[in-house]
Amino acid sequence: MELSAAQEQEVKRQLEVIRRGVVEIVPESELVAKLRQSVATGEPLRVKLGMDPTAPDIHLGHTVVLHKIRQLQDLGHVAHLVIGDFTGQIGDPTDKSETRKQLSEDEVKANAKTYVEQVYKVLDPAKTTIVHNADWLAKLDFAAVIRLASTLTVARMLEREDFTKRFRENRPIHIHEFFYPLMQAYDSVELHTDIELGGTDQTFNLLMGRTLQKEFGQPMQVTVMMPLLEGLDGVNKMSKSLGNYIGVNETPNDMFGKVMSIPDGLMFKYYELLSFRSSEEIAALKADVEAGRAHPRDVKMALAKELVGRFLGEQAVVEAVTHWEQVFQSGAIPEDVPEITVTPEARWIVKLLVETGLANSNSEARRAISQGAVKLNGEKMLDVNLEYTPVDGDVLQLGKRQFGKLLVKA
Repeated sequence: MELSAAQEQEVKRQLEVIRRGVVEIVPESELVAKLRQSVATGEPLRVKLGMDPTAPDIHLGHTVVLHKIRQLQDLGHVAHLVIGDFTGQIGDPTDKSETRKQLSEDEVKANAKTYVEQVYKVLDPAKTTIVHNADWLAKLDFAAVIRLASTLTVARMLEREDFTKRFRENRPIHIHEFFYPLMQAYDSVELHTDIELGGTDQTFNLLMGRTLQKEFGQPMQVTVMMPLLEGLDGVNKMSKSLGNYIGVNETPNDMFGKVMSIPDGLMFKYYELLSFRSSEEIAALKADVEAGRAHPRDVKMALAKELVGRFLGEQAVVEAVTHWEQVFQSGAIPEDVPEITVTPEARWIVKLLVETGLANSNSEARRAISQGAVKLNGEKMLDVNLEYTPVDGDVLQLGKRQFGKLLVKA
């Protein structure tokens, strides 16, 4: 296909945008061909993201893929956001050492509602079509299901690392789990998907879409694999179960404070995967930090402002910055400390921290005290064996963001 010089330049520009932050494109040559066709005809590419609503809220780790889709939308392409109200009742076995608990239809519907509300904080509603895979998967008869099953061998399924591990360890693998990748792939057939995105933990499922489209005589989709975003600990994948996440529905103060607490070494990965700034702007910021022309704290604050503004609004930015400067730069106790009702008897300070919810366990409380992260009315508490008698109005603090004002009642 012959393109003009201007069209060739547009293909190159779009490819550069899509490559940003991506781990792998399979295969990139087919993506180039699809982009050339789109630029030549003016027809947008169909971009797919499947999301199983297994929990009511999403965090910044989930938005990495959403952000890439928004970039594709800004390039003129359209998105199909597949709410897995059917597949969500089965559960993706990816990274699971045992069968995932199946959700009820009501649980999935409730979670799906909040997902839709939250994804529009990133995606362009005008270029997004929300679909539910129960609309077609629930209508498949048994003959159609058998046809799907016939496209894949057990040996191919056992190429999945999680299935292989469970098989070797003699852990159960239920038949319905084999159907999950097939159903997810059938979504691509139904939607005639050109590009599907997902995290690197979804590689098997994404490639299955190519396999099934070929079986149905369709052009195969290109798969774009995005990296997994490390959480606040700087080590593990962002996860609610690990407590290292930043939710998109956090309070302004919590979101801002959490972004400010990410390790400096991780800051520019967050910029690359989550910021709407251009690659050139981010490179300039990084160069300024490395040359000592900019302080990492100030660059991280700019990121915190951008993310709070996007998800919670500009007024939330003002509120969060004021709170952060008051608490973290001046060391003052904030005015709006939540009250925690406690009984008046003396108890072990470790027990009180757990009782008030400031710490999740005795070991966490002991560790925080030993590290000087626990304060009473602004003064560090360093004695892990302290017996403390609650005083009405005392303010307990654990770390930089957790406060509790004691309300003593018999």
